[in-house]
Amino acid sequence: MLSSETMLLLTILVPLAAVIGIVAAGRYPNLREAVSLSAALVLIYLTYNLYRLTESGLTVSWEGLQILPGLALFFNIEPLGLLFSLIGSFLWLITTLYAIGYMRGHQEENQTRFYVCFAIAISSVMGIAYAGNLFTLFIFYEILTLSTYPLVTHAGTEKAKLGGRVYLGILLTTSILFLLLAIIGTWHTAGTVDFRAGGVFDQSQKFAAAVLLPLYIFGIGKAAIMPFHRWLPAAMVAPTPVSALLHAVAVVKAGVFSVLKVCTYIFGFDLLGQLPTTEFLLYLAGASVIIASLVAMRQDNLKARLAYSTVSQLSYITVGALLANSAGALGGAMHIGMHAFGKITLFFCAGAIMVASHKSEISDMHGLGRRMPVTMAAFFIGSLSIIGLPPGGGTWSKWYLMIATIEADKLILMVVLMASSLLNIAYLLPIPIKGFLYPDPDVQGADKKVREAPLPSLIALSLTALGCIVLFVYPQPLYELATHFLEAAGLHGR
Repeated sequence: MLSSETMLLLTILVPLAAVIGIVAAGRYPNLREAVSLSAALVLIYLTYNLYRLTESGLTVSWEGLQILPGLALFFNIEPLGLLFSLIGSFLWLITTLYAIGYMRGHQEENQTRFYVCFAIAISSVMGIAYAGNLFTLFIFYEILTLSTYPLVTHAGTEKAKLGGRVYLGILLTTSILFLLLAIIGTWHTAGTVDFRAGGVFDQSQKFAAAVLLPLYIFGIGKAAIMPFHRWLPAAMVAPTPVSALLHAVAVVKAGVFSVLKVCTYIFGFDLLGQLPTTEFLLYLAGASVIIASLVAMRQDNLKARLAYSTVSQLSYITVGALLANSAGALGGAMHIGMHAFGKITLFFCAGAIMVASHKSEISDMHGLGRRMPVTMAAFFIGSLSIIGLPPGGGTWSKWYLMIATIEADKLILMVVLMASSLLNIAYLLPIPIKGFLYPDPDVQGADKKVREAPLPSLIALSLTALGCIVLFVYPQPLYELATHFLEAAGLHGR
């Protein structure tokens, strides 16, 4: 029987071991993809066992590679990180299954490189999820950025290279200029970079904390807070499985997870609610919710519309963190999972439409639901989850975020969240409605034989759509992990 510390390390090492297998099997696609799927299954097994161990009350941590006294690689399992790792490991399996159908159906080149970089990205996700201090978080945050750059530029076109430069430029610039400076400032002010319940600053350090907070929020560029959001739409030049990875499995979730963790374990909600910069950042996040939704409405390209939708939805989580109350933290934590399943479903559907019909513009998708009923039905379910309507799981996370705005007496933000949901309806629901109810102008043309995407992709998008419904009917596991997160942070009942 493996020790808990060994299982913790293996969650990071198994994806890296898969890299060796993927490269070795590069000339044999079936074997190569079997390695990816097998590694994902092993990771799910390890993560689930760690979940069971921590549920029984066991504390699991590991420390090594000390750089300076008090500064070392430190992994520690706490409920929020466990929630993130469970989502990441499960969706790695589903995204790999989807990618098999998409990459082959679209006849993509450099597929081995794709699976290699994907595995490295998942390893870094596990490192971020279990990071016990800011130093460890920063290292794996940067590895995630660098490992996903080749995925963004996968197509090798000038447009892809330009999108990659924007992606890499913004994320590296924000992390080095702002995030690294904030970590150094925290070390200098508080004398530690460890994540601690209640935060690391005391009342005498309120001014320094007020200065450091914006550096963290802007430095965690993967959270895509405006004006440092442009990398996300630029990255849409990547293949759809990469878009799904960016939006649901790894990159953006790593961003908002880091924001929530920093607000909770570095600042603490008692201090966070007193900082003058919190109010400014809170309303900036609220503005990002609305502005990104308005921009999304103007996009005819489906992936671009979904990208700006993600910018808006990520700001929900940032709002939840900055409200500095238990309902906001609960809603933000739950929204990490709810948005992951909803948005990955929408991107899977976008890719399926591209493979099967070669359509990427929404204006060209009239009547498409009649030829791709499973895909368009899944898109409808994913849309309901993003909007926050039954039977989509996003209903519950948005409910708690609304409660949080009322408890914090931020009625303007409550109106913002309500308006955003109405805008979600305006830019998402017309797509399946037109797909099912409008006549297809090409029904007599060359496209009349279009059918569903390859079976692996179809299975994947059906599973994630089902996941959206399951999270509505049975949200308890996600809710319990989020509640345990509040308890670990000393926030329960606040």
